[in-house]
Amino acid sequence: MGTVTLGALAGHFGRDVERGVAKAVGIIEAARRDGVDLLVFPDATLGGYIGNLRSPDLDDLPPALDPHGPELATIAEAAGDMTVCIGYTEADGETHYNAAVCLTGDGILGSHRKVHQPAGESAAYAAGDSFTTFDTPVGRVGMLIDYDKTFPESARTLAVDGAQIIAALSAWPASVTDRAARLPADRQSRLFDLYDCARAAENQVFMVSANLTGVTGSLQFLGQAKVVGPGGDVLATTRSKGGLAKIDADVESEIIRARRTLNHLAELRPEIYPSAADLGAS
Repeated sequence: MGTVTLGALAGHFGRDVERGVAKAVGIIEAARRDGVDLLVFPDATLGGYIGNLRSPDLDDLPPALDPHGPELATIAEAAGDMTVCIGYTEADGETHYNAAVCLTGDGILGSHRKVHQPAGESAAYAAGDSFTTFDTPVGRVGMLIDYDKTFPESARTLAVDGAQIIAALSAWPASVTDRAARLPADRQSRLFDLYDCARAAENQVFMVSANLTGVTGSLQFLGQAKVVGPGGDVLATTRSKGGLAKIDADVESEIIRARRTLNHLAELRPEIYPSAADLGAS
């Protein structure tokens, strides 16, 4: 596979799906000119996110899209030989999911429905029930959607299934209960970065983490898109601003090097860990 360019976007996207598609296409075209091979957009890029976590306005929910409809077909056409991960609200009959797809010009390579739901999000979306990995031109990839990365089991499931890169698509806001005067000092700002670095380091994989910026309803999003290496080091970041965090990496070689002495996945002791199901039952 050799060296590839990984990019994570921080940007603002709202309810207007047509405008969101056009903006995403422009970003994809610019990223291609910069040689990006994997481009990860935020959660809710197409159609935006809910405006209140504790009590979403059910009369103002993001529009739900058919994964095989014209919007994602346009994104795929723009992607061409680039691998693009992008978030949207998925319609499955009358059921809506906070979802993401990873695609190229050949179509959808993999998909994910957000499993872990914070606060009142379950009023707006149904929950997904699995974490899966899939092959792409840049390596084996798995996806997480914002709150999913709070739970170590999510990323570990992907890593054990062979993920070399975890694409983390977020609509991650500043604290809704105790917002700091400055975003970099906000508690959620610290946690967002901590989870990115911890999930990469504990699994010795690349984390390509995108996030929304700007404001939707009562939520102010943090940005902080970044690429984290398999040692847990932040290799590129937008900080709290919009933009693209990108790096060149030989993904396979860097992972092999990180695991040369201490190989966390090979040294797991699953026979002595309580299962997640057992913990939930207690």
